[in-house]
Amino acid sequence: MVKIKPFAALRPPREFVEEVAARPYDVLNSAEAKAEAGEKSLLHITKPEIDFDPVIDEHSREAYDKAVENFRLWQERGWLVRDPKEMYYVYAQTMEGRTQYGLVVCAHVEDYLSGKIKKHELTRKDKEEDRMVHVRIQSANIEPVFFAYPDVPRINRIVDKIVAGPAEYDFIAPDGFGHHFWPVTEQTDIDDITRTFASVPAFYVADGHHRTAAAAGVGSERKAANLKHTGKEEYNYFMAVVFPESHLKIIDYNRVVKDLNGMAPDTFLQALSRDFLVECLGDADQPYVPSGLHNFSMYLNGCWYSLTARQGTYNDNDPIGTLDVTVLSSLVFDKLLDIRDLRTSKRIDFVGGIRGLGELKRRVDSGEMAAAFALYPVTMKQLITIADTGNIMPPKTTWFEPKLRSGLAIHTF
Repeated sequence: MVKIKPFAALRPPREFVEEVAARPYDVLNSAEAKAEAGEKSLLHITKPEIDFDPVIDEHSREAYDKAVENFRLWQERGWLVRDPKEMYYVYAQTMEGRTQYGLVVCAHVEDYLSGKIKKHELTRKDKEEDRMVHVRIQSANIEPVFFAYPDVPRINRIVDKIVAGPAEYDFIAPDGFGHHFWPVTEQTDIDDITRTFASVPAFYVADGHHRTAAAAGVGSERKAANLKHTGKEEYNYFMAVVFPESHLKIIDYNRVVKDLNGMAPDTFLQALSRDFLVECLGDADQPYVPSGLHNFSMYLNGCWYSLTARQGTYNDNDPIGTLDVTVLSSLVFDKLLDIRDLRTSKRIDFVGGIRGLGELKRRVDSGEMAAAFALYPVTMKQLITIADTGNIMPPKTTWFEPKLRSGLAIHTF
């Protein structure tokens, strides 16, 4: 069973929260972050290279030193203030009329190392190490990771009681998503949450595999370096926002390719028809949305197509084989286009569904890309099945929205 604990967060006073809160470090490049960051934005801490003109290498010593300096300054200036006691926090997000309610907690490093915190993606060592540097130099988890857990009615009832009161933070970010935040101050509620989570068998990493691995890695380093380690030290824990699985919705994560491997469009369509039922839908201005599992949308040569995988081309008894990313990779990218490694190939790019199918059309019509493919979203049930069976999803399979805002709470150790 998983282990959690409350913590005394560093967080912005209410009057500063909208200025401090920022999008996660990995959804913005340096130029975008520099343009977006106001004076108090957490981006000066999570992407400190933007404080230099011109912008410097984000992995340089100067950038890391600036991150430490800015974290100290934000506290000295009162833009981040320590809570007086250890507590949990309810963090809710609203998107398109749907609200999901999570709890900000400290998860246990040993739960990640032992597999109770389950992952569904591989991590890259270089990205892991970059995040570990940030955790090491700050002795803090500046940005939260995003976990799911099986629904527990008692936790839902506790959260319902807390959110019946006024929120500490309640604002709509520039992207139109609502963010709502309640400190859990009553000790009886804090103790009840801790006890109830002790019956939860696992957490599932939804978003933030590299940050999770980095936090656990630094915790392990601190343990090894402390000859008087007891297991109670704060470095044994890291910050996560945990949501009941029923609240979460995975959206599509789509693909665009730069070329057709030397084939003309008609030849490519003929090759596709061996494994797919191919239907031209004609109107370029009416994007086709996949209707279900094993049905794909393709935009090619000014036309939208429906592609339905033929029986026998996929294995619904295999947690990985049934995924549409697997079907598309096997039957199209590998077999027809000779794109075999999605992690390294420069001939393919990935587009989060939040950008809409119009973005796929735009990139093809511009001449940048030759074709685009939209997929039916993975379900939470599929994600959990894959994690429970110890399998790993292909690259770029899941996209969660809305993203957690960074800066609402920070965990230090």
